[in-house]
Amino acid sequence: MNRTLEHILPRVQKPARYTGGEYNAVVKDRDQVDTRVALCFPDTYEIGMSNLGVRILYGVMNEMKGVWCERVFAPWGDMEEEMRREGIPLYGLESGDSIADFDIIGFSLGYEMAYTNVLNMLDLAGLPLRSADRDEFAPLIIAGGTCAFNAEPLAPFIDIFSLGEGEDVTVELIELYRKAREECWTKEELLVAAAQIPGLYVPSLYEVEYNEDGTVKSITPTKGAPATVTKRIVQDLNRSYFPTKTIVPSTEIVHDRVMLEVFRGCIRGCRFCQAGYAYRPVRAKEPALLVQQGIESCKNSGYQEMTLSSLSTSDYRRLLDLCDGLQEWCDPNGVSLSLPSLRADNFSWNLMERLQHGRKTGLTFAPEAGTQRLRDVINKNVTEEDILNFCRTAFAGGWSTVKLYFMLGLPTETDEDVLGIADLAEKVYHTWREVTPNRSRGVKITVSTAFFVPKPHTAFQWEAQISREEYERRVKLLRDHMRGRSIAYHWHDPETSVLEAVLARGDRRLADLLETVWRKGAKFDTWDEYFNYDRWMEAFAECGIDPAFYANRVRDKDELLPWSTTSVGVSSRFLWREREQAYRGVITPDCRKQCTGCGADKLYPGGVCDAEC
Repeated sequence: MNRTLEHILPRVQKPARYTGGEYNAVVKDRDQVDTRVALCFPDTYEIGMSNLGVRILYGVMNEMKGVWCERVFAPWGDMEEEMRREGIPLYGLESGDSIADFDIIGFSLGYEMAYTNVLNMLDLAGLPLRSADRDEFAPLIIAGGTCAFNAEPLAPFIDIFSLGEGEDVTVELIELYRKAREECWTKEELLVAAAQIPGLYVPSLYEVEYNEDGTVKSITPTKGAPATVTKRIVQDLNRSYFPTKTIVPSTEIVHDRVMLEVFRGCIRGCRFCQAGYAYRPVRAKEPALLVQQGIESCKNSGYQEMTLSSLSTSDYRRLLDLCDGLQEWCDPNGVSLSLPSLRADNFSWNLMERLQHGRKTGLTFAPEAGTQRLRDVINKNVTEEDILNFCRTAFAGGWSTVKLYFMLGLPTETDEDVLGIADLAEKVYHTWREVTPNRSRGVKITVSTAFFVPKPHTAFQWEAQISREEYERRVKLLRDHMRGRSIAYHWHDPETSVLEAVLARGDRRLADLLETVWRKGAKFDTWDEYFNYDRWMEAFAECGIDPAFYANRVRDKDELLPWSTTSVGVSSRFLWREREQAYRGVITPDCRKQCTGCGADKLYPGGVCDAEC
């Protein structure tokens, strides 16, 4: 650590965010390294260190001979102020070296509201924001994550976007970079070659034209770039890298525990869920391997808690066997096991008995909608009976805390659907009274609602988000009908959701908006301490951009969408059919009951999707 950093750390909150030196962090000999990578997470240390994807990529790259990957997180405002005052550029945690001197800088993009932090981190590194202004061969700026499936708002700032799962394609890109450097290629030659690697989207190689009404007229690939870039997936999770020797943070983080990835993908077809489509097809790990990885992870870290990670953990076919195998080691070693992402339609007494071994921290379920009609519209594939049976099993087993998540503003939603949330919460309360073995403990039922955001590559990508005013009216309607001291109601603020809808379905013209609002001081827009909605509205006005054009407008079937060049492997034809099914209230069965022909099977060489995992 340099002396200037030692001098300023006592003046900032949580200095352990910025020191590095954690147990199991990777430090390499600079003389033995030929390629350095900065793995950047555009949020705080506590958020970034809780991200399993970051930990996986960190391990994958550091296993490469001659490659040193370091972690970089966005400094909180007090630290940024000190760094700018003292002239300290953004640095890698492992070495303390400026990332401007690294070969590759990669950003993990999980949430649209982190975009301003990407710009801020580039500026803190002393680098030009826009790709066109960075003529030097290095550093190469790349980005991946769920948000990369609509890369357009950030397209002018990023050299290469990696679509899908990065374990394999990241290695391929680094090897291409090494070849280009050794042979003295230009940056443009490197980008043209990178576009030929499946899963890599190079935005500068695509020319975009617009119609007079503001919609996209054409997207034209140049210099041999493919017309469509399809995501990459890991074919066999049993053979893929998993970080059993994980870094132990020096300060508390959000998910301070072992995270054991059970499977990827989702058999369900919730029509609003971007992750459900983006991570298809389903691929699972063998229980014996998971038990081994879980035990090794605990031994190498000292953690006393383990959580099973997936989009829908209770859909894992061999979950009971896995829990039994883990608890055989966890129970005598004082390690608790938790299962988030449970489904109401397959939460059983047998599963609950396994959960009894751990801490009763409360159970969470997301009905998403208050009435059966609307749950059928969104293809939730769960009934009120399923929900109440879920609660009945939990309450009978001694749980007294349940969290229920819903969305407001879903397509076709009516006031009756809104009030159905309050009715369902009341029924959950009465279920507790009927079956709880101990009424004296009381019950806490937390109802939370989020503002629906239509996302790219979903069946609802063509839909409009309702107005902010209408959302607030529905919140008030629900709040006024939410009764009972045992039921607490929380709702998401509408302002960030409005901006999320704009950025999620935006095009390249939003790059000017992002740069303008960043220059006005925008950063950490997911944090109340920094978020300023008026600042964003000023930027919209200065750039001549109407947010309603992106957030509150229904797209036609034939409109060319800004993200049409990227593909999650699910066909647009399938998504449109799902939208039509939604308006008819017709349920599409999950992948285990019937293949619906979404197209994800073509991501496998043999064209067979293993939904039975």
